[in-house]
Amino acid sequence: MTGEGVLRAELATALRQAGLDPAGVVGVVRRALEEDLALGPDVTTESTVPAGARSTGDVVPRTSGVLAGLPVAAAVFDLVGGADLAVVLQADDSAEAVPGRPALSVTGPTRTLLTAERTALNLVCHLSGIATLTRRWVEAVAGTGAAIRDTRKTSPGLRALEKYAVRCGGGVNHRMALGDAALVKDNHVAAAGGITAAVQAVRGHAPGVPLEVEVDTLAQLREAIEAGVELVLLDNFSLDDTRTAVSLARGTGVRLEASGGLSLDRAREVAATGVDYLAVGALTHSAPVLDLGFDLR
Repeated sequence: MTGEGVLRAELATALRQAGLDPAGVVGVVRRALEEDLALGPDVTTESTVPAGARSTGDVVPRTSGVLAGLPVAAAVFDLVGGADLAVVLQADDSAEAVPGRPALSVTGPTRTLLTAERTALNLVCHLSGIATLTRRWVEAVAGTGAAIRDTRKTSPGLRALEKYAVRCGGGVNHRMALGDAALVKDNHVAAAGGITAAVQAVRGHAPGVPLEVEVDTLAQLREAIEAGVELVLLDNFSLDDTRTAVSLARGTGVRLEASGGLSLDRAREVAATGVDYLAVGALTHSAPVLDLGFDLR
């Protein structure tokens, strides 16, 4: 990297206001830049661009969608160029991406801009794609009372950013890691000797941690309710069984989360059963990127 390696204060503040840890973002960006610069400097740019040239470039959406990760893209340029750059956010995360309207502008040495371009676009296109897909799911269930939740099916090293992008799209986050909440799944049930035993084990070991139990059948749901679980994940339930599950949970204080076999075209009918959440791993593991480009003026 050619810059100072430390984010300017206003950019660090923007990241914190977005709910992101500036140090974590810097770590992600540095690793991404190291991939591009591991074998030497940008030979193409240094060959074709005069050393003293300066330019202004814009990150510009090519298609409609939802923006996410603009401060992250700004961090890329900042870490490469440091004080030699002027970075201006032209739009806010969670806003609509308007084709042709710049979302981020950067002025500085042309070599710096072109060296940072691809890393910045990789991140902002990926995160905006997640936000865009999430918004589609959120709109599909609007008015039902159900919320769209993500999962831990995230790209290694990018979880905080990807879950941030889900929030930009209007979704809500499930647990961020293995320690902030317990999710008892089928293998835990098998290892513990049953749902009740697994619930008791978690409550005994980590009494203050939020607890969710995955069930495959209505019988398991009844056991989970009797065990005093507050949140139950319905794994691959049919619509009829989901409706029955909602009836069983009504009045108990137990919230329900539908998971498995979900698709955007049937999201609304699942949400209309009365479940509280739809767990959608595709938000992070299968979202197509949003097409944004970087154009020198």
